[in-house]
Amino acid sequence: MTMESDQSAAGVASGFRFCPGWFDRAGQERLVRALSVAVETAPFYTPTMPKSGKPFSVRMTNLGPLGWVSDKDGGYRYQPTHPETGQPWPAVPQMVMDVWRALADYPHPPEACLVNHYRQGAKLGLHQDADEQDFAAPVVSISLGDACLFRLGGTSRKDPTRSFRLSSGDVVVLGDEARLAFHGVDRIYPGTSTVLREWPPEGGRINLTLRRVTRP
Repeated sequence: MTMESDQSAAGVASGFRFCPGWFDRAGQERLVRALSVAVETAPFYTPTMPKSGKPFSVRMTNLGPLGWVSDKDGGYRYQPTHPETGQPWPAVPQMVMDVWRALADYPHPPEACLVNHYRQGAKLGLHQDADEQDFAAPVVSISLGDACLFRLGGTSRKDPTRSFRLSSGDVVVLGDEARLAFHGVDRIYPGTSTVLREWPPEGGRINLTLRRVTRP
C-alpha cells in the first residue's frame, strides 16, 4: 500500500484523492480471484442507454445488496437482482470492503459495487454519479488490469478537466466537492498489465466502484 499522491490536491475539486499502488501485485491477484468466483453467479452483461437502446462499450455486473443497471425502458437505476439471471448480486469481497473502511471517511457501508469490464477500445464518456440518495458518501474506485486515461472535471459539464493515468492496483476517491464531479475514461492502454492474464479471457481493465445508495 502506498501513500496518497500529491496529484490529489493539484488543480482539481476538493475531496478528490488519488492513491496509486494501494494494492500490491499479490493483492491484485487475490482480488481478481475473488471477482472471478463472484462473476460465475453474476455474469458480465452489456447494458443499454435509456431511450435510444444503444449498447454501452463496457460490460458490467454488480456486487452487494444493490446493483446499478441501465436499459432502454427503465433508464438508470439500482435494483437488488441481476437483470438477466434475476438472481441477487453476490456479496462484496472483504478486501474491497476494507478499502471503503480505510478511505471513505463515512460511517456506513457501501450498498453497491459496480464492476465494469473495459475491453480494448472501450471507453466511458463524462458523467456524474448522481443516481444515489446520499451524496455525503464518497465514491471509491479500484482499478485492475490495463492502465487507462481517467478524466476528471467539475460539477458542470463545461468545467475544465484534468487527466490521470490509472494503473492496476490504484484507488481513487470522489468525495466532498468532487462527489458530483463529471468524470470518464477516455481510453484503455492495451497490454500494460498482466494481472488479468487468466481471467477474464479478453483481458483489458476492470474497475470496481463502491457507492452508498440510500440514506442511512
